[in-house]
Amino acid sequence: MMGRLERSIVLIGMMGAGKTAVGGQLARLLQVPFLDSDEAIEAAANMTVAEIFARDGEAFFRRKEAQVLERLLSGPPCVLSTGGGAFLCARNRHVIAQRGVSVWLKVDLDLLWARVRQRTTRPLLRTANPRQTLADLLAARTPVYALADVTVEATPGLSVEATARRVLAALEARPVYRET
Repeated sequence: MMGRLERSIVLIGMMGAGKTAVGGQLARLLQVPFLDSDEAIEAAANMTVAEIFARDGEAFFRRKEAQVLERLLSGPPCVLSTGGGAFLCARNRHVIAQRGVSVWLKVDLDLLWARVRQRTTRPLLRTANPRQTLADLLAARTPVYALADVTVEATPGLSVEATARRVLAALEARPVYRET
């Protein structure tokens, strides 16, 4: 692959899709910085996402998330992992479209559930029936995620490395993110 990264690559998708793991590997392959918007929010607030949700609510978190995304995307091109709800906001989609290329890591419900069911750090899944909540979130978010520039399916048994290479191949097929 030739050329340098012209625009950031922004990974979107559900919690448990592998955005952070795949994003880190993709950044290594491209030799560019990797950023995680949730980590940046936590660092700025000195609290976890779950603590922010509990103390200040989802609406407050989403406002801070939008500010952080704008700040991160105003820097040099990178691979950026976003929170599962970030792409739902029209303002965030606009900023991402202006400064980056959105890549939806598409994962089916069974694989998502296998990845998140043991985690206690998912505030949106603190419900009486978390699997159904996850299914409902996936159903509601899928039409918005489908607006992404590129869609890459992450399947069971596919390693982080193989998924990152799948993302890279999809981007190379549509090289809107590189300057030659």
